[in-house]
Amino acid sequence: MLQFRTQGYNGSGVKYSPFFDNRLAVSASANFGLVGNGRLYILELTPNGIVPLTLFTTQDALYDLAWSEIHENQVLTASGDGSIKLFDTSVNEFPIQAWKEHNREVFSVHWNLVAKDRFCSSSWDGTVKVWSPQRPQSLLTLPTHSCTYSAAFSPHSPDILSCVTSDSHVRIFDLRTPASASNHLTLQIPIHGASSMLVPMKAGMSPEAAGAPPAECLTHDWNKYRSTVLATGGVDRVVRTFDIRAPQQGPAAIMPGHEYAVRKLAWSPHLSGLLLTASYDMTCRAWDDRSESQGDVDAMRMGPSGPIMGQELGRMNQHTEFVTGVDWCLFGAEGWAASVAWDERLCVWDVRGFMK
Repeated sequence: MLQFRTQGYNGSGVKYSPFFDNRLAVSASANFGLVGNGRLYILELTPNGIVPLTLFTTQDALYDLAWSEIHENQVLTASGDGSIKLFDTSVNEFPIQAWKEHNREVFSVHWNLVAKDRFCSSSWDGTVKVWSPQRPQSLLTLPTHSCTYSAAFSPHSPDILSCVTSDSHVRIFDLRTPASASNHLTLQIPIHGASSMLVPMKAGMSPEAAGAPPAECLTHDWNKYRSTVLATGGVDRVVRTFDIRAPQQGPAAIMPGHEYAVRKLAWSPHLSGLLLTASYDMTCRAWDDRSESQGDVDAMRMGPSGPIMGQELGRMNQHTEFVTGVDWCLFGAEGWAASVAWDERLCVWDVRGFMK
């Protein structure tokens, strides 16, 4: 295991470069992101360990980051002051571009993997925004009417965008639909609702109205191989997968086991049934959603016996504080991953070495 100390700054996110197999970016904040500066680290893996290539200090906390898909040296950051900044590793000290339309903390940013001239952001102000690096204003604002912790474009479609929120829903937007219909909202899935219930697409409907108690959802990710499957995790400690073709049937698979909230999850870029989670219980865990053992993904849909019970494959418990970020390496052997935590450490490790 390789380690790097983000001294004085508590990690919030980590992402491998899509261009270089030895480059990582880490977002971090002083004082656990409550008050003070933020810092973006650009790090390289070398024969002598992990070394900083460059770093940028910001005036407010950084909560998330995303590499540009069109420029190998550029990284987006999501800030506590409601701004989004674009940094270039070849330009010292200052961001090359900044946007500020959100009214509260920006908690996630995500670059479109298909239409690479776009990215999105989500905020505690109850909106998701779509941006172009070439434009000074956002292209589109999508209201969620709830604190929005995570937003992401589908890796299979340039126009499908999803988000998860504090009101316990997955929302799916299709940017090809008329905006007048429902601000492009095509589907709302109640994460903690009754498995037989599909919530009508009415703005602001709460889980209470659906007959289920809310539990904030903090993270989600699209499966890289199955275009209709995504996973969610949050305060209730359970990882769930959903097939958006059958939302009324509830979770396709569930993976309980974490002792505290799931802060981040990521599907493997190499294997369709493998995902990695980071939790406030100070562990990272690898899971098999058991979709391959069930045959086609259609077999995962709800049946009389309920959702499939996923399997924990192993855990990494080297962190000593909340684990807040995790990411898979896109290159080389299929098991390498990186994690960051409030213990001021980045760890680069082989998931296979921690499997049971």
